Amino acid sequence: MQPLTVGTFKFSIMYAIVDIAGQQFKVEAGMEIFVNRLADEKGASVVFDKVLLIDADGEVKVGAPYVEGAVVKATVLDDSCKGKKVLVFKKKRRKGYQKMTGHRQYLSKIQINEIA
Repeated sequence: MQPLTVGTFKFSIMYAIVDIAGQQFKVEAGMEIFVNRLADEKGASVVFDKVLLIDADGEVKVGAPYVEGAVVKATVLDDSCKGKKVLVFKKKRRKGYQKMTGHRQYLSKIQINEIA
């Protein structure tokens, strides 16, 4: 990615692909995302060291499997959010058996502070 130029200001977009709680997320500094519930409490700072890729000013570093020395620092904004309802429907045909259950997954809302 090329740095953005607006007037006399030059903005560089830095992003990383990070493995958080078994899922991969593309994150940038200042971004707020929902992840699977973390053990940390509200207001705690968290460091993720499983960084798969970093793009800084067009210079891409790809890890094998992780980029060495790269970390993403974040803050937990909320630790008890719930996601959308997931419905589970079971049926056995020609037997008259139907069962429908559902649940809402607990999530944590985090804000990405820094990619280093």
